[in-house]
Amino acid sequence: MNLTINGKSHEVDVEAEMPLLWVLRDELGITGPKYGCGIAQCGACTVHVNGTAVRSCQLAVGDVDGDITTIEGLGTPEALHAVQAAWIEHQVAQCGYCQSGQMMSAASFLDTNEDPSDENIDLAMSANLCRCGTYPRIRAAIKTAAKNLRSA
Repeated sequence: MNLTINGKSHEVDVEAEMPLLWVLRDELGITGPKYGCGIAQCGACTVHVNGTAVRSCQLAVGDVDGDITTIEGLGTPEALHAVQAAWIEHQVAQCGYCQSGQMMSAASFLDTNEDPSDENIDLAMSANLCRCGTYPRIRAAIKTAAKNLRSA
């Protein structure tokens, strides 16, 4: 099976039922998406398929229809995505385990809402869990990213 991940083509020989998360991590060594719960409830495994945030722990690789982007492909060290830059500016991460999923969800959300309210952000991000409780910093970073995306 051929997958396009972060703009690069990858050939994998796996069962179609294998979760995309395991293909990314175990077969291809792409470790940004994390295993958190395995039941699509925490968001640590979030990636984009055709720009839409999806939970890779519950998406069978055979059901993937489109380009996959992981946190490794969201921006580059030379040109961070606005969400990544805002995460650094607001020092969002504590332990960091959930942060790639948080950023992928936030980036997808900002593609459809360029000027979100606190309520919009809370609703959009409610399915991403952070055991460290950095939710106020996540909200602030999303507001900053939205402002920077609007002015870009």
